[in-house]
Amino acid sequence: MSLIFQERPLWVGLTVVALVSAVVAFPLLLTICLRNEAFREIQKQLRHALNHDPVTGTLSANAFATSVEHAMDRRRVPDGESPDGIMLVLRVGNLDEIGRRYGPQWADTLLQSLVRIVQSSVRYGDLVARLASDELGIYLPGATTENTREICERIRTQIGETTFAAGQERQISVALRLGGTRVEDQVNFQSLREAANRAALAEEEAGPLLFRELFS
Repeated sequence: MSLIFQERPLWVGLTVVALVSAVVAFPLLLTICLRNEAFREIQKQLRHALNHDPVTGTLSANAFATSVEHAMDRRRVPDGESPDGIMLVLRVGNLDEIGRRYGPQWADTLLQSLVRIVQSSVRYGDLVARLASDELGIYLPGATTENTREICERIRTQIGETTFAAGQERQISVALRLGGTRVEDQVNFQSLREAANRAALAEEEAGPLLFRELFS
């Protein structure tokens, strides 16, 4: 260093070295930062893919179950936030038949339409998930029976006003069941889901579209 800057003070040489180092290091640091940002974005996309159904965009069954279980666990903690509310299931009784008759893409389109109706009918903070190929789950934290009846009525009205069609205006007949159960009456997510399904299927002979107002 002294050979390069023989006629200059030491601080000048050190300043030049620092500037050169900064010029060399900045692109490298920028590249590292950009790569880290890209890596974080990939991680975010992977988490979203793991926690969401690819067809409907709703929560996956596992992510939904985990969220509801956490809420149920909080109720068991003294002075914890109460998760008391209601879980609903919306079942499409003839989804397989629709897929065979019109093609699987129309079964997917039907589910997507139902999800939009449900999401526009529930409250902010309510959770919607695809629990099975023909089953949607809806968790209404803190909801009362009266709240739930209002939500069910909004869903029922929108479905009644919607024409489901598959290509060339072929109208699809859809058999739906909606039932629910209170969270406080169940000990875990599986029992919660089973009770909601029992309510949805309890009076299947009543007609093609049934909305239960009484919960199991």
